Amino acid sequence: MKKPLIVALDDDPQVLRAIRRDLRNEYREEYRILSTTSAREALESLKELKLRGEKIALFISDQRMPEMEGVDYLERAKEIFPEARRVLLTAYSDTEAAIKAINDVQLDYYLMKPWDPPEEKLYPVLNDLLDEWQASYRPDFEGIKIVGYQWSPRSHGIKDFLAGNLIPYLWLDIESNEEARRLIDAAGVAHKELPAVFFEDGSHMENPTATRIAAKIGMNAHASDTMYDVVIVGAGPAGLAAAVYGASEGLKTLLVEKRAPGGQAGTSSRIENYLGFPKGLSGSQLTQRAITQATRLGAEFLLPQEVKSISLRDKYKIITLADGAEIHALSVITTTGVDYRKLATKGIADFTGAGVYYGAATTEAAACRDKDVYIVGGGNSAGQAAMYLSTFASNVYILIRRDSLKHSMSQYLIDQIAGTANIVLQPHTVVEEAIGNGNLSALVLKDLNSNECRRVEAGSLFIFIGARPYTEWLEADIIKNQRGFIETGRDLIRHPDFKKVWKLDREPFLLESSSPGLFAAGDVRAGAMNRVASAVGEGSMAIKFVHEYLAQL
Repeated sequence: MKKPLIVALDDDPQVLRAIRRDLRNEYREEYRILSTTSAREALESLKELKLRGEKIALFISDQRMPEMEGVDYLERAKEIFPEARRVLLTAYSDTEAAIKAINDVQLDYYLMKPWDPPEEKLYPVLNDLLDEWQASYRPDFEGIKIVGYQWSPRSHGIKDFLAGNLIPYLWLDIESNEEARRLIDAAGVAHKELPAVFFEDGSHMENPTATRIAAKIGMNAHASDTMYDVVIVGAGPAGLAAAVYGASEGLKTLLVEKRAPGGQAGTSSRIENYLGFPKGLSGSQLTQRAITQATRLGAEFLLPQEVKSISLRDKYKIITLADGAEIHALSVITTTGVDYRKLATKGIADFTGAGVYYGAATTEAAACRDKDVYIVGGGNSAGQAAMYLSTFASNVYILIRRDSLKHSMSQYLIDQIAGTANIVLQPHTVVEEAIGNGNLSALVLKDLNSNECRRVEAGSLFIFIGARPYTEWLEADIIKNQRGFIETGRDLIRHPDFKKVWKLDREPFLLESSSPGLFAAGDVRAGAMNRVASAVGEGSMAIKFVHEYLAQL
């Protein structure tokens, strides 16, 4: 943790050396000492220090200086670091100005020059002021800071990207946070350019894309080689398991993820039915452990990077990425998972990212504090979100079409929901309309039994309805079912187009698609169980079949 700063200013180099010497002798163990002879240079430095997340405990400034008076300097410094204590160095003739400054700039103290001996005339005063400052001092967050509007879809997208990639950040709402305003003022960022992302080195980006942020923080979007034994597309539980087993068994393994590792499971606040974790674990914890394990074993990650297409050239799979780069692979495992279907209801699209969210329970939970929030969906993801949000919201209402949750949710979650006083199940209910001005403020709900509609105030709406597979990017000769899920193994044989595309003498391996050497695992595969444990199992199994396929080349 960086030490707070004491900043000294005096245009007389000899006096400045004296104050710097005395400050260092007494305070260098707990504080860093900065000094300058120029008020304008000091003010410019203060803006840079603000952007780097520094904390200033104390300003000491001479009164009579050619560029500006000390009182004026302290007044402007206060705008940037309002919590810092302020001390003015004065001659006897400047006493009146110093007394006036106590009222004008909330000056904390003025000291007469010279201050010898410092043990009697300097340190006791500064000690009292620094003790006062320390009593309210809280170490600043050392990491990425995001300044934006709470109901901005762009702000939500950046928060969601960083949270999904397990990167800590501090969110500062420009409309309610004074620190946010001081930060953008120091950086010269206009409100129309928000959201802005501030980094530890003092640099910032205005309205950046996820790709720009990823490049800045050192995430890898470019492969180190052009040839791999196995390329895994998608970093959900199935993809991470495949990466762990592929790398551990000596395969040259590359995993490509377009947004964030973990998939839908990565956003779960609590997974309580995963083998070996009796107290449960969060999706982010599971994801972090899997990434660490796969990396340690030698798997390579590309993130964020999107696969646009896969084509065949002799025995090689040619993978084309969004940036036009090509990667060659002997085999491919598709683990791109599923996404929640969009709710085609009036007003929903207008407030997506501004009060309406698809599965993003954790990143926006703090904004739900003391509000009524609504959840559409009755699966395990909806139940986990309800339990998490119940610790923030006044009430959480779960809207489902059926009469109960038993048809779609695990019993342990049903029991937890029943035992949580501020979670209310509303069966036979759908959203008829979303209402708001810039952000969601109300919903119109319809009772399916009576067809009656009613309007309710709503802080946020979280949607968890059904699954849509990420398979549009795959070539036409990959056989899928009517819903777009990839058919694999013996299920392919009964498909009418199977013999048109499969030209080998053997049958497809258990997780192999209609294109030899291209496997599917996890939720993207037709017939998958849609559970974290089964996805991990399929990802691990896929590596076994990759070995068998490579042995035949």
